[in-house]
Amino acid sequence: MAGRKPGRTGGAPTGRIEDARHAALKARQRALRDGFPEALSLRVHRALSWLDRAEREVEDHDTRFILLWIGFNSAYASDIGEDYVTEQSRFRAFFRTLAELDSDGDIHGVLWSRFSNEVRTLLVNPYVFPAFWKHHNGEPGFADWRDRLEVERKATFASLAEKDAGKVLGQVFERLYVLRNQLVHGGATWNGNVNRAQVRDGAALLGRLLPAFIDILMSHPDRDWGQPYYPVVAEAGAGPVKASGRGAKPPRG
Repeated sequence: MAGRKPGRTGGAPTGRIEDARHAALKARQRALRDGFPEALSLRVHRALSWLDRAEREVEDHDTRFILLWIGFNSAYASDIGEDYVTEQSRFRAFFRTLAELDSDGDIHGVLWSRFSNEVRTLLVNPYVFPAFWKHHNGEPGFADWRDRLEVERKATFASLAEKDAGKVLGQVFERLYVLRNQLVHGGATWNGNVNRAQVRDGAALLGRLLPAFIDILMSHPDRDWGQPYYPVVAEAGAGPVKASGRGAKPPRG
C-alpha cells in the first residue's frame, strides 16, 4: 500500500458495524473538499450521508443493503433508469474507471479479502443469477443456466487471480443488481426466512466496496465524474443551486 491518505484513521463509533468507514472518509472529505468541483462535492456528500446511515443499521440486513445501494447510486449515477442492459453498461464503465484509478489496489484488496466469504458465495448462488430467473419465469434459451453459472464463476475467479478488478466488479454487481431488484421491487419478504444468505452477503460486501469507491472519487477530483441527475434546485423552474465556487460546501440535498 502507498502512504496513508488523510483521514484514514479512527475506530468505529458505538452503535455501528464493526468495520465502519464513514467517520474516516468524512474527515478526509472535509480536508479535501476545497479542491472538489461542485458536482463531485455533491456526489461525495450524498454518498457519505447514505453510508453513514447504513453503518448504523447493524441488525437489519435488508435495510442496510438498500441504504448502501442508494449510496452507490449517489456516487456513480449521471442518469436514472431501470433498463437492465443500459444500467449494466453504466456499471461496467464506472468500474473500469475506478479500477484504472485505484493505484493503491484497494478494490482488489476488498475483493480478494472477501473471496472466501461474500464474493465466492454470491457467485455460486443461483438466486442472484439472472439466467436462473429467466429460465424460472419461462423465458426460452436459459435451460442451461447451470452451465452458464459455472462458466461465469470460473471466468470471474480467473479475473480475480489476474487482478482485473473492473471485470470482477462487473460480475459481482450483476448479482447485486438482481438482489437490489428483489428487494426494491417487492420480490422478497422483509427479514424473511428464505434466501437470507445473499442479503447478508450483499450488504457485507457492498459495505466494504462503497467506501473504497468514495475514496477513489475524492482522490481524483479532476476526473469528469459527470453531473448528478438530480442537482439541488432552489424551487421548481429556478435551475440548479450554485455553490459559491470550487470546493464550496454542498447544499443539503
